[in-house]
Amino acid sequence: MTIHQANLRVDSLVLYKGHPARVLALGEKIEIALDKNEIKRVRLKDIDLLHPGPLRDLQDLNLDAGDFAEAWELMEGGTARLRELAELIHGDFTPASAWAAWGLVAEGLWFSGTPAEIRARPRAEVEADQAQRRARENAAREWDSFLARLAASQPLPEDAERLAEVERLAWGRSEHSRILKALGIEETPEHAHRALIRFGFWAPDHNPHPARHALPESDPELPVGELPDEERLDLTHLPAYAIDDEGNQDPDDALSLEGDRLWVHVADVAALVPPDSALDREARARGANQYLPERLVNMLPPAITTRLGLGLQEISPALSFGFGCDAKGEVVDVSVQPSWVRVQRLSYEGAEGRLDEAPFAAMQALVERFRQRREANNAAGIELPEVSLRVRDGEVVIRPLPRLRSRALVMDAMLMAGEAVAILCRDQGIPIPYVTQPPPDKIEQPADLAAMYAYRRRFKPSRLVGEPGAHFGLGLPLYTRATSPLRRYSDLLVHQQIRAWLRGAEPIDAKAVVARVGEAETVGAAVRRAERLSNQHWKLVWLRAHPDWWGEAVVVDREERKHVLLLPELALETRVRLQGDPALNSRLRVSPREVDLADLDCRFRIRD
Repeated sequence: MTIHQANLRVDSLVLYKGHPARVLALGEKIEIALDKNEIKRVRLKDIDLLHPGPLRDLQDLNLDAGDFAEAWELMEGGTARLRELAELIHGDFTPASAWAAWGLVAEGLWFSGTPAEIRARPRAEVEADQAQRRARENAAREWDSFLARLAASQPLPEDAERLAEVERLAWGRSEHSRILKALGIEETPEHAHRALIRFGFWAPDHNPHPARHALPESDPELPVGELPDEERLDLTHLPAYAIDDEGNQDPDDALSLEGDRLWVHVADVAALVPPDSALDREARARGANQYLPERLVNMLPPAITTRLGLGLQEISPALSFGFGCDAKGEVVDVSVQPSWVRVQRLSYEGAEGRLDEAPFAAMQALVERFRQRREANNAAGIELPEVSLRVRDGEVVIRPLPRLRSRALVMDAMLMAGEAVAILCRDQGIPIPYVTQPPPDKIEQPADLAAMYAYRRRFKPSRLVGEPGAHFGLGLPLYTRATSPLRRYSDLLVHQQIRAWLRGAEPIDAKAVVARVGEAETVGAAVRRAERLSNQHWKLVWLRAHPDWWGEAVVVDREERKHVLLLPELALETRVRLQGDPALNSRLRVSPREVDLADLDCRFRIRD
């Protein structure tokens, strides 16, 4: 609306930026008074005249909207000036009735337009807007009720869809949460974690780490074919032993002795999982099994483990690697055969008492030569505490793993097999991923816990590469992983390459091998991180459930303001502020004081 100077007076009611104002003085600029006695000088074009006045006080504008339904019906489809609308509704035209009528226009439901031309909106438009407003009001009420339920830690099942927003933040998949912002909670994964527990949406011991790494939560569901009809060497006459931790669910290697020749039998997974099959692509996308304290998530369908796991059937198909070990500890006379084996399963504890019997005593003597050779090559003798960690029926069970000769026997036999396969593939030109590790800047033979801890931290990471090379930590000139194809993709790839060579087919080239391993290792690294963080999580759950526990801690390192402690009973590392400067390898008694699962942290009290 254009305002002419002649129509504007002192004490007129004008509209300024949606607010009522009273004209105080006229001139080149118009002086107006707003609510709360705010005075402004504005241009003529910045205001609209609503009523010429006189208006003495803005407080005099208090008038309700009145019964406007009749006026709206009379005007429907037509237009009117503000004066006409005010008179239709209130019977007269005053500053108060003008402001009340304008309020209806500004609301935008029944009327729209300017003071000079007000339009009565059609009934269909009004009813559609009313429905939208009711929906918004209902949504606002539901939102307020939802927030109240969260504040009371009483979410309903139907709240799960909304809380998925907070879950995404807790998993690190988003950076913001409207819900947390509305509740005044900081928008971080840790605060989201705490909030979901406080809301009662997550259990107090919920483990978020596999989901944070976007790892699969269940086993793959893919069909598994039949074993190919092929010739296999019958080794069922040789006693074969799959020696694992108690409760192991995927036995994929076993040992036999034939004279002075050691056989390492490995589950023949590549017989059922050929390259580029759906099963192969799925295993590559998963990288490795997830060994979480609360569950196992396989990279291959469990049916493959049931069919091929050594000792799970009376007779098992295997890919068997045979080799000798000469007086210098060198692996010699390597062969590989698809085979049939009859396997007996043993735990490490069960095998420990039989190491002086046949065939274990001869196996021990054979691997001892190999071990001495590795030690002569500066193989790292690091023996940090290890534990078995399981969640059974909701209870965390932690069991320290003792240093057993049976465990060392199996480890060395698997390393021998790894070197044997690497030798075979190098000599036959079979492209495989070799595992290499450069030496640290300074080579040591640590003797105590603190020295072992420090030495391990100085190690450089191992790498999977297409060319053979030395692995410093193992003390081997070349090495590959080939004994865990049920649970690690790179081992499966080695088997696929060897199987292709055995049947006279062309293995995939070195470039493709490196590319496939790189793809699997990207996910495999995430699996290892999730496993490590999950183990930390459940150890803290155990500590929270045992607030009166006291255990031994060893000082293994000094940092700027804290000391690093290792708790052997839990294989747990922590940082604590200590009085004084205790020597490395000092032993202290500690007890949990405060556990924070979201931050993966536990504060300890020290017993003097």
